Amino acid sequence: MNKAFTKESEGDDDDDGPSLPALPQGTRNYMTPEGYARLRAEFMQLLDVERPKIVEIVSWAAKNGDRSENGDYLYGKKRLREIDRRLRFLTKRLDIAEVVDPSAHHGSDQVFFGATVTYANSKGEERTITIKGIDESDSLAGEVSWVSPIARTLIKAREGDELQLVTPVGVETIEIVEVRYPKPAA
Repeated sequence: MNKAFTKESEGDDDDDGPSLPALPQGTRNYMTPEGYARLRAEFMQLLDVERPKIVEIVSWAAKNGDRSENGDYLYGKKRLREIDRRLRFLTKRLDIAEVVDPSAHHGSDQVFFGATVTYANSKGEERTITIKGIDESDSLAGEVSWVSPIARTLIKAREGDELQLVTPVGVETIEIVEVRYPKPAA
């Protein structure tokens, strides 16, 4: 079948990818200053470095004739769509970003955004997590999103509080052992 008569799926252009969950309706996109800087750097890298390189490759490949069998052209167009999709996503997320500096709560024993919390379950097993933005959390590094069930349970609680955490296997009682925040920049 001739490629000229095929249609790409309509969802491709607006699909921001499955990598990150949606924000709750009507909320801000809370981020730490480091998370915001990381997303902004990715945006600028894509916009100023990667996209111009791919545009140059695609325009060079387009001049070489038959585009249907030109790998540079086909790959370049695909990569350009991926970059543009990511740029749209980053633009949306950065536009609604609200940068929250966790060091403002330094010395507090109450859990807010940006806190590093150590808690123990009823068996005495301790776990330490840091509450971060939805776009910057990394579960492998012990970082959870502020919209996660554990973060929602911990927010506004204090050291020593016992809380009921709803898990897939049932309700678990946890106790907050320690709450830490980074020191303010001098």
